Amino acid sequence: MAELSGRRVLVFVGDDYEDLELWYPKLRLEEAGAQVVVAGQAARHMYRGKHGYPCESDAAVRDVAAQEFDGVVVPGGWMPDKLRRDADVLALVRAFNEAGKMIASICHGAWINISAGVVKGVTMTSTPGIRDDLTNAGAMWVDKPVVVDRHHISSRRPPDLPQFGAAIVAYLAGHGR
Repeated sequence: MAELSGRRVLVFVGDDYEDLELWYPKLRLEEAGAQVVVAGQAARHMYRGKHGYPCESDAAVRDVAAQEFDGVVVPGGWMPDKLRRDADVLALVRAFNEAGKMIASICHGAWINISAGVVKGVTMTSTPGIRDDLTNAGAMWVDKPVVVDRHHISSRRPPDLPQFGAAIVAYLAGHGR
Protein backbone atom coordinates (compact mmCIF):
# COMPACT_ATOMS: atom_id res chain seq x y z
CA MET A 1 0.00 0.00 0.00
CA ALA A 2 1.27 3.45 -0.85
CA GLU A 3 -1.88 5.54 -0.48
CA LEU A 4 0.04 7.97 1.77
CA SER A 5 3.24 8.08 -0.27
CA GLY A 6 4.82 11.51 0.12
CA ARG A 7 2.95 12.25 3.34
CA ARG A 8 4.90 13.10 6.49
CA VAL A 9 3.44 12.70 9.97
CA LEU A 10 4.91 13.72 13.31
CA VAL A 11 4.30 11.55 16.39
CA PHE A 12 5.08 12.77 19.91
CA VAL A 13 6.98 10.55 22.34
CA GLY A 14 8.04 10.88 25.97
CA ASP A 15 8.48 8.63 28.96
CA ASP A 16 5.32 6.82 30.04
CA TYR A 17 3.64 7.08 26.63
CA GLU A 18 0.87 4.51 26.12
CA ASP A 19 2.76 1.86 24.14
CA LEU A 20 -0.04 0.80 21.78
CA GLU A 21 -1.24 4.36 21.19
CA LEU A 22 2.14 5.31 19.75
CA TRP A 23 3.10 2.12 17.94
CA TYR A 24 -0.22 1.22 16.32
CA PRO A 25 -0.67 4.56 14.48
CA LYS A 26 3.05 4.77 13.65
CA LEU A 27 3.11 1.33 12.04
CA ARG A 28 -0.29 1.80 10.36
CA LEU A 29 0.92 5.07 8.78
CA GLU A 30 4.18 3.50 7.63
CA GLU A 31 2.23 0.55 6.20
CA ALA A 32 0.17 3.05 4.18
CA GLY A 33 3.35 4.66 2.81
CA ALA A 34 3.72 7.72 5.04
CA GLN A 35 7.02 8.85 6.48
CA VAL A 36 6.72 9.04 10.27
CA VAL A 37 9.01 11.17 12.42
CA VAL A 38 8.93 10.56 16.17
CA ALA A 39 9.82 13.65 18.22
CA GLY A 40 10.44 14.00 21.93
CA GLN A 41 12.06 16.63 24.09
CA ALA A 42 15.46 15.28 23.00
CA ALA A 43 16.63 13.81 19.69
CA ARG A 44 17.95 10.24 19.55
CA HIS A 45 16.77 9.59 23.09
CA MET A 46 15.30 6.25 24.15
CA TYR A 47 11.93 6.73 25.84
CA ARG A 48 10.05 3.97 27.65
CA GLY A 49 6.33 3.39 27.38
CA LYS A 50 4.02 2.73 30.34
CA HIS A 51 4.48 -0.98 29.73
CA GLY A 52 8.23 -0.73 29.12
CA TYR A 53 8.33 -0.76 25.33
CA PRO A 54 11.18 1.43 24.05
CA CYS A 55 10.92 4.11 21.37
CA GLU A 56 13.86 6.17 20.17
CA SER A 57 13.03 9.70 19.03
CA ASP A 58 14.12 10.75 15.56
CA ALA A 59 14.15 14.45 16.43
CA ALA A 60 13.70 17.00 19.20
CA VAL A 61 10.40 18.87 19.16
CA ARG A 62 12.26 22.21 19.14
CA ASP A 63 13.93 21.21 15.84
CA VAL A 64 10.79 20.42 13.81
CA ALA A 65 8.17 22.69 12.24
CA ALA A 66 4.52 22.09 11.35
CA GLN A 67 5.13 23.10 7.73
CA GLU A 68 7.33 19.99 7.33
CA PHE A 69 4.38 17.68 8.08
CA ASP A 70 0.84 16.85 7.02
CA GLY A 71 -0.27 16.10 10.56
CA VAL A 72 0.62 15.14 14.11
CA VAL A 73 -0.38 12.15 16.25
CA VAL A 74 -0.59 12.69 20.00
CA PRO A 75 -0.53 9.39 21.93
CA GLY A 76 -1.79 9.12 25.47
CA GLY A 77 -0.40 7.61 28.62
CA TRP A 78 1.14 9.89 31.23
CA MET A 79 3.49 11.45 28.64
CA PRO A 80 1.04 14.22 27.65
CA ASP A 81 0.98 15.56 31.20
CA LYS A 82 4.71 16.30 30.93
CA LEU A 83 4.79 17.43 27.30
CA ARG A 84 1.87 19.84 27.81
CA ARG A 85 4.24 21.93 29.94
CA ASP A 86 6.76 22.30 27.08
CA ALA A 87 6.35 25.61 25.23
CA ASP A 88 7.81 24.11 22.03
CA VAL A 89 5.23 21.30 22.02
CA LEU A 90 2.37 23.76 22.52
CA ALA A 91 3.65 26.14 19.84
CA LEU A 92 3.94 23.24 17.41
CA VAL A 93 0.38 22.05 18.06
CA ARG A 94 -0.89 25.62 17.63
CA ALA A 95 0.96 25.84 14.31
CA PHE A 96 -0.67 22.61 13.09
CA ASN A 97 -4.05 24.00 14.13
CA GLU A 98 -3.54 27.40 12.50
CA ALA A 99 -2.52 25.68 9.25
CA GLY A 100 -5.57 23.41 9.38
CA LYS A 101 -3.36 20.31 9.46
CA MET A 102 -4.43 17.06 11.07
CA ILE A 103 -4.17 16.82 14.86
CA ALA A 104 -4.96 13.26 15.95
CA SER A 105 -5.07 12.54 19.68
CA ILE A 106 -6.06 9.48 21.65
CA CYS A 107 -6.83 8.88 25.32
CA HIS A 108 -4.92 11.41 27.49
CA GLY A 109 -3.24 12.88 24.39
CA ALA A 110 -5.90 15.59 24.29
CA TRP A 111 -4.28 17.14 27.38
CA ILE A 112 -1.68 18.59 24.98
CA ASN A 113 -4.42 19.99 22.72
CA ILE A 114 -6.14 21.53 25.75
CA SER A 115 -2.95 23.23 26.95
CA ALA A 116 -2.25 24.45 23.40
CA GLY A 117 -5.69 26.09 23.40
CA VAL A 118 -6.93 24.37 20.23
CA VAL A 119 -10.05 22.49 21.40
CA LYS A 120 -12.64 25.25 21.86
CA GLY A 121 -15.66 24.51 19.67
CA VAL A 122 -14.30 21.11 18.56
CA THR A 123 -16.31 17.91 18.99
CA MET A 124 -13.94 15.34 20.51
CA THR A 125 -13.68 12.12 22.42
CA SER A 126 -11.03 10.88 24.84
CA THR A 127 -10.65 8.62 27.80
CA PRO A 128 -13.59 9.47 30.08
CA GLY A 129 -11.06 10.54 32.74
CA ILE A 130 -10.36 13.82 30.93
CA ARG A 131 -13.91 14.51 29.76
CA ASP A 132 -14.23 17.40 32.23
CA ASP A 133 -10.87 18.83 31.11
CA LEU A 134 -12.05 18.91 27.50
CA THR A 135 -15.48 20.36 28.23
CA ASN A 136 -14.00 22.98 30.56
CA ALA A 137 -11.65 23.97 27.71
CA GLY A 138 -14.63 24.45 25.39
CA ALA A 139 -14.74 21.15 23.48
CA MET A 140 -17.94 19.17 22.97
CA TRP A 141 -17.20 15.70 24.36
CA VAL A 142 -18.90 12.58 22.97
CA ASP A 143 -18.43 8.91 23.85
CA LYS A 144 -17.52 7.32 20.49
CA PRO A 145 -14.58 5.19 19.33
CA VAL A 146 -13.38 7.93 16.97
CA VAL A 147 -14.50 11.47 16.14
CA VAL A 148 -13.44 13.54 13.14
CA ASP A 149 -14.23 17.27 13.38
CA ARG A 150 -12.57 19.28 10.63
CA HIS A 151 -8.80 18.58 11.01
CA HIS A 152 -9.16 17.13 14.53
CA ILE A 153 -9.31 13.36 14.99
CA SER A 154 -9.79 11.93 18.46
CA SER A 155 -10.23 8.52 20.01
CA ARG A 156 -10.80 7.07 23.47
CA ARG A 157 -8.38 4.24 24.27
CA PRO A 158 -6.42 1.25 22.88
CA PRO A 159 -9.46 -0.90 21.94
CA ASP A 160 -10.46 1.92 19.54
CA LEU A 161 -7.10 1.91 17.71
CA PRO A 162 -8.41 0.16 14.55
CA GLN A 163 -11.00 2.94 14.03
CA PHE A 164 -8.46 5.64 15.01
CA GLY A 165 -5.85 4.32 12.56
CA ALA A 166 -8.41 4.02 9.76
CA ALA A 167 -9.66 7.58 10.35
CA ILE A 168 -6.11 8.98 10.25
CA VAL A 169 -5.25 7.19 7.01
CA ALA A 170 -8.60 8.15 5.40
CA TYR A 171 -8.18 11.78 6.43
CA LEU A 172 -4.63 12.07 5.08
CA ALA A 173 -5.55 10.22 1.86
CA GLY A 174 -8.51 12.53 1.27
CA HIS A 175 -6.94 15.94 1.87
CA GLY A 176 -4.73 17.82 -0.59
CA ARG A 177 -1.07 18.32 -0.02
